Amino acid sequence: MTSAPPADARGRVRRSRGDSRRGDSLFFNLSRGSGILLLVIMAAIAGFLAYRSALALGKNEGNFLTTFEWTPDAAKPVFGIAVLTFGTLVSALIAMAIAVPVSVGIALFISHYAPRRIAQPFAYLVDLLAAVPSIVYGLWGVLFLVPHMDGLTSWMDQYLGWTYIFGQSTAGVPARNLFTVGILLAIMVLPIITAVTREVFRQVPRMHEEAALALGATRWETIRTAVLPFGRPGIISASMLGLGRALGETIAVATVLSTSSKLSLHLLDPGGGTFAQNIALKFNEAQPLGRDALMASGLVLFVITLLVNGAARMIIARRKEYSGAAA
Repeated sequence: MTSAPPADARGRVRRSRGDSRRGDSLFFNLSRGSGILLLVIMAAIAGFLAYRSALALGKNEGNFLTTFEWTPDAAKPVFGIAVLTFGTLVSALIAMAIAVPVSVGIALFISHYAPRRIAQPFAYLVDLLAAVPSIVYGLWGVLFLVPHMDGLTSWMDQYLGWTYIFGQSTAGVPARNLFTVGILLAIMVLPIITAVTREVFRQVPRMHEEAALALGATRWETIRTAVLPFGRPGIISASMLGLGRALGETIAVATVLSTSSKLSLHLLDPGGGTFAQNIALKFNEAQPLGRDALMASGLVLFVITLLVNGAARMIIARRKEYSGAAA
């Protein structure tokens, strides 16, 4: 027959349980407070942008959504986001069309093809690209990429000019256009998409791949039937994260793109603009109304970014296995 534990031992157990409960309660309250604080900050940003936007939109003489001009400080204030919306979305879509396939290929190479002694340094090198400052990308773009784009733009104008969007209305001008910006943004978002996609591919259950190989599948057939279907939500989510970076990029775009208030469907023609670039270039010289107008454009970019991030979270939630692993 066992004897009851001493009174001092029972006291230590009670104190230990009490300390554990207090620790759990403290952690829970801190976590909840952090979440509430984040929501408050987001609401404060949205409220501030909405208030300043209302001040500007009330004095705008043009249609904010369809006007090409941006002259909020003129005697007759006229400003709109048509050119900015087109430039932001087109450059981001070009970047995604280039970056996503390349990123998926790199992620597959690192996770399934490359030997370990090569995969680890190569993965580190790709991740290191994410740490390069935007201004460095911008200087590289304007000093190296733009001069070396002349041959490509001439070739595209010659052989793809019939598509209209890849035609040049003025030949021989520097390639400071939305297409070049899209290529630069693709290079900038590539490490983000690659890193997330690589981790998703590494989470594929080993038994799925072994089952495919046991049925006689080749390496590519295993990837096509087991790896890519499992990683599809992660690929889409990584693409959304890269898209958010491309939409909000400022300094690199401002360095490379030749700004213009003219909206042209010729992607190889200089000109255009993006929300972030327009805010960065015009904020210091803007008058009070001009700054409020920039706040209005910032509100539109804020909403677009929230929609992109929300779409990414919805896609992750559709695949609970990936969502739980990434939590």
